Amino acid sequence: MKTATLSACALGLALGGCIAVSAARAAESVDAPGAGSKPADIGVVTGLAFGAVAAGPVGAVVGAGAGALLGDHYHRQAQTTAALTAELKRSEGERAQLAQSVAQLDDSLRQARAHRDELVGELAHTDQLGLDVNFRTADDSVAAQAMSPLLKLGALAASLPQAQVSVAGFADPRGAQACNDELSLRRAQNVAAVLASAGVPRERLHIEAHGSGAAQDADGDLDSYALERRVTVRLQMPASAEVASRD
Repeated sequence: MKTATLSACALGLALGGCIAVSAARAAESVDAPGAGSKPADIGVVTGLAFGAVAAGPVGAVVGAGAGALLGDHYHRQAQTTAALTAELKRSEGERAQLAQSVAQLDDSLRQARAHRDELVGELAHTDQLGLDVNFRTADDSVAAQAMSPLLKLGALAASLPQAQVSVAGFADPRGAQACNDELSLRRAQNVAAVLASAGVPRERLHIEAHGSGAAQDADGDLDSYALERRVTVRLQMPASAEVASRD
């Protein structure tokens, strides 16, 4: 009798477990990761039913326990697989996006280098690049329209370690010479500050103040005076003429 009972229990366990596994696997596809363990519930019911049929009350208990364990096991396995699959897809998407960003940066870098090489080539042929910044009467502030060209020239100078930048201030002939000297110096210093903000080291900025001493236009020519109120900026390489020394 004991042997028969044990055999019946074993049969109930085997049948309950097998059917529970099948039921658990069938229910995996409808369970979202993190949800309750439906396969475990199905395993309990299936194991209980088939255990009871195969081995009576003892088989029902054993079959229910086995069904619960196996159902929960496959449920957790399905959740882990789904999570890993989602993580893999997310990683692949991030990797593709990163590769696209790197390609765009490489293209931008190539364009920037090409532009720089073009400017360097132009500088090599002329030995000097520059621009003039004009001012209003008795004013030393840099006009808004002059900011962009100054910043571009400053960025170029900053990218060329050997380049020196001469910044010379001027004034029209009206007013006292001492006042014009101070005004032309303030103009040059303000322009130099813009170039420094673009990355040009201070030691490569050479400032001069000429006042009205270099004015060439005749007294009374108001239109010509506008050309005298200026700061000249010249970017020079070592092979070019010697740059002006700092004041």
